[in-house]
Amino acid sequence: MKRRFPIRTKLTIGSLVPLFAVMVIVSIAGGWIVKDKIADQAQDKVRTDLNSAREIYGSELKQMAELVEYAASTPIAGTGIATGNRATFAALLDPLQKKKRLDILAVADKNGRILYRAADPHRTAGGVTALSAVSRALAGRQVSGTEIASGSALAVEGPELAQRAIIAVTRTPRAVRPDTAGTVTSGMLLVSAAPVRDASGAVSGVIYGAILLNKDNALVDRIKDTVYEGVRFETQDIGSATIFLDGTRIATNVRDSQGERAIGTKMSDEVYRRVMLEKKKWLDRAFVVNDWYLTAYEPILDLDGRPVGSLYVGMLEKPYAALKDQAMAIFAGILLIGTVLGLGVSGIISGWLARPIKELETFARRVAVGERDLKVEIRSADEVGDLAAEFNQMTASLAQREEEIHTLNRSLEQKVLSRTAELQEKNRLLLAAHEDLARAEKLADLGIVAAGVAHEMNNPLAIIRGNTELLEMYLPEDGDGREEVEVINRQTERMAKIVSNLLTFARQRPMRLEEVAIPRLLDDIIEQAGHQVDLAGIRIERRYPPQLPKISGDPDKLRQVFVNLIVNAVQAMPQGGVLTLTAEPAEEGFCAVSVGDTGGGIPPEHLDKLFTPFFTTKEAGTGLGLSVSYGIVKDHKGTIKPESVPGQGTRFRVLLPVVRKEEE
Repeated sequence: MKRRFPIRTKLTIGSLVPLFAVMVIVSIAGGWIVKDKIADQAQDKVRTDLNSAREIYGSELKQMAELVEYAASTPIAGTGIATGNRATFAALLDPLQKKKRLDILAVADKNGRILYRAADPHRTAGGVTALSAVSRALAGRQVSGTEIASGSALAVEGPELAQRAIIAVTRTPRAVRPDTAGTVTSGMLLVSAAPVRDASGAVSGVIYGAILLNKDNALVDRIKDTVYEGVRFETQDIGSATIFLDGTRIATNVRDSQGERAIGTKMSDEVYRRVMLEKKKWLDRAFVVNDWYLTAYEPILDLDGRPVGSLYVGMLEKPYAALKDQAMAIFAGILLIGTVLGLGVSGIISGWLARPIKELETFARRVAVGERDLKVEIRSADEVGDLAAEFNQMTASLAQREEEIHTLNRSLEQKVLSRTAELQEKNRLLLAAHEDLARAEKLADLGIVAAGVAHEMNNPLAIIRGNTELLEMYLPEDGDGREEVEVINRQTERMAKIVSNLLTFARQRPMRLEEVAIPRLLDDIIEQAGHQVDLAGIRIERRYPPQLPKISGDPDKLRQVFVNLIVNAVQAMPQGGVLTLTAEPAEEGFCAVSVGDTGGGIPPEHLDKLFTPFFTTKEAGTGLGLSVSYGIVKDHKGTIKPESVPGQGTRFRVLLPVVRKEEE
């Protein structure tokens, strides 16, 4: 016989077990939240702090770059270099040096020979600067970034800088080669250089400035004060920031065991491999000098994009470990107290609930055998009393429910018929909506074509027309350049015709079909292409077989297609290359025309998007040329397909129908 458990026992166990289970789950979840979620949030904060640190680092560099650019752009800079007058340099650079305390603020001639040092105005000028930023600026463009300068290069700028750059490397636990000591003699510079131009626009010299980061803790202290606002745990700062040269701390507010700045210590080995060797960010806990921190590192790149150091921010892990231990202790105490209280309270309540439930069991048996007019006495105003009231209501309404069931069965068929009619009407409306949507999509496609034409051609066309009319007003009939102006006029008229044709296409008007000789069309485009793109360094290969059949198409629209493809191909080869134009018979009734280049190629993920309106990878592109070309080729019953290998070039192959013999 199956063992019988009283309902009181079951109610006690049933109320106590869920309570105990919930408390255990809450304790585990609380510990997990404190351990992982809060720690993860703290790590996310450190990642955000790294973004703030990067902004402060970049802001320092930007301010210096703006100051240098301002100095180089003033007219007296070029005058000073031309005359070699130190008073001119002093009047220009000394106020800027006072405004922004730079370790280096100097001017050099076009050979790199230093003419004046604002950071050390009493020192005799001379020496040739070895900074890479200066040589780059002498090539004609402003340069700003991080540069590593050797001790000898720093000595040219100032002996005190070379001395300040020297840092003794100390042995550091868990670090890269922890038992290795030595000396850092190179310096990490925030550097900016801008060319100075003479009256003719030629580079006559350069003005450059730099901040030596070795032992300069102002920047890392500003990062810490901005990001962590001096928050402390016990007697220790929670947050810290560091600048590394290679793997060595050259500026930091991390403290060693003696409470001194840990300059000269090294980063941990796993962080070094990630940041310096793999050139990736580190976002995880790491051992920093003598304690565990939640950290974020990112590489600092020099002017050539090589990792030369790293920027670090981090928070002590101790506060979060203490918070976890405290939370776990609180959860354990709550679990113990709740278990004891739940055991006593559930026993009392279960006994009180068991009595009326037993009475309800007896009345339920009587209802099961057919009795209907039974009433249970209601003794309490709670759920058990509600259950008794519902029991009484149940016995009184059984007959009523049976009658309602019969009524519902009779009306069910009528409701089904009504719902069926409603569904048919909704289906009819849905089909009508689908038809409206299809028409709207067609109109949207036409709108994209028209908008693309207006955006791509009308604005530059108006500018060309205006400037051409001005040129015609000032050039005599037999003057130099008159022929080029007439060429521009013809091309302007052709562009206007292109706009008209595309708008005609948008309104579904027929094309003007003619016999088109592809070689002549391509040669004419190449002859005029020099007015749109620079063909210097471009070698053009033409591969046209004899007896090539003519194309049946609209010559102006086909010209627009191949102008787009040729211009794109030339622009893909900024350093020069080979432009290949091929025309050959293809499958029966078609001619294949290919435009190829030896540029950088197109990434595979972009190939499917090339003909999408407004998709472009060019900074100044509109993303409309290829989409319009695609529509024109489709209207000619042809196809256009790109073929590209990254690093080797791209080829667009266009299939167009040839003139049939009966048409000839």
